[in-house]
Amino acid sequence: MTIGEVSRFRHSRQVASCLGLIPREHSSGGRQRLGAITKQGNRFLRQLLVEAAQSVTRLDEGFRKQYQARCHRKPKGVAKVAAARKLAVRLYWMLRQNVGYP
Repeated sequence: MTIGEVSRFRHSRQVASCLGLIPREHSSGGRQRLGAITKQGNRFLRQLLVEAAQSVTRLDEGFRKQYQARCHRKPKGVAKVAAARKLAVRLYWMLRQNVGYP
């Protein structure tokens, strides 16, 4: 992966932030507004994660249920990016603990 050594991240949210899969925040006066993803990091890796997440939603029942539930509330693009973030976090923990995909 192009994120470097996995041990440099203390939390999974740092991996998602490095990949640009977290929402941009606009806060003012105690009000928090979340916008589009930040698009930091490698855009090709982000695209690959979105494509991989689409494949995982077809094969993994848990991913599929969460993706479909999110599709009912949000646009499909938002659901795809959320699935990509979830997959990135899962891959981070797999690399960190040196285990295979469940």
